[in-house]
Amino acid sequence: MRAYTLIAPAKINLFLQIIGEHLQQDQPTGYHSLVMVLQSVSLSDELQLHPLSGEARSLRLDPPILLHCDHPQVPLDQTNLVYRAAALMWQKFPGQPGVEITLHKRIPIGAGLAGGSTDAAAVLVGLNLMWELGLTQLELQELGSQLGADVPFCICGGTSLAVGRGDQLSPLPDLEGIYVVLGKYHDLSVSTPWAYQTYRQQFQASYAQTLEEQEQRRQQGGSGALLKAIAHRDGDQIGQLLHNDLEKVVLPAYPRVEYLRQQFANQSPLGTMMSGSGPTVFALADSAAAAEAIYAGVRGAIADPYLDLWICQLCNQGIQVQPL
Repeated sequence: MRAYTLIAPAKINLFLQIIGEHLQQDQPTGYHSLVMVLQSVSLSDELQLHPLSGEARSLRLDPPILLHCDHPQVPLDQTNLVYRAAALMWQKFPGQPGVEITLHKRIPIGAGLAGGSTDAAAVLVGLNLMWELGLTQLELQELGSQLGADVPFCICGGTSLAVGRGDQLSPLPDLEGIYVVLGKYHDLSVSTPWAYQTYRQQFQASYAQTLEEQEQRRQQGGSGALLKAIAHRDGDQIGQLLHNDLEKVVLPAYPRVEYLRQQFANQSPLGTMMSGSGPTVFALADSAAAAEAIYAGVRGAIADPYLDLWICQLCNQGIQVQPL
């Protein structure tokens, strides 16, 4: 078997609208019905997949999966989506050789950047190649949906409209050439379940109640203008049309995130917003020089040693494969 290196890009949300409860046959599933525009960025983790060594095989692991990571806060057991992705593939395709996975963590954890989901996506792609299963991208995405709503997007990456739970994807034109500055306090995380539950508590009265009402809300929502701006690759318009419903509950509860967002806005970016459930905030820029100016301005305005900043670009692909 060949070994593989996989590059797993992070994800930001350019748009996040909560329509109501996710329904099947007009019955709630416990999730939310969403309209999102998802975007890959070049900040990436790296994973290396190798066949289990003889020493590792002697451990008689069940399933035969061994996970390493260079980040001390990343668990190495079934609580990690990377491990769960490998275990899912082993369950679906029993009898395959064992795998040793080394995760080089570059995407901050607990950041709302789909770091766990993109790593899981990389494992699905890598094992498909290593085990020569011949699965299509759609088949991989169907497997990924069992692990989390972001995993199918992370497999294909680029720019996509996502509806339903967020796993019904429609590709959009690529947005190359736009830079993004990311900011996150490494001592701060926001629980995604908390964010959605709090939004439900505060705004449930405004939810669309039936599938028909939800479709009407989707048609009338603000995503149409953003999709038009993306089709024209109009960075100025894209920046002005960024939207995230979860800011309504996260920013009041986390004043440091709100302050970070304000400092980004003070640097005159194309646009700025919290990504997903936070706490990462991002700003868009039309050039490397503009991104560097935003970076310097925010760094100068916030003298907090816990604040991490990154400059990267919007990218047009998801998991990238490099044979070892």
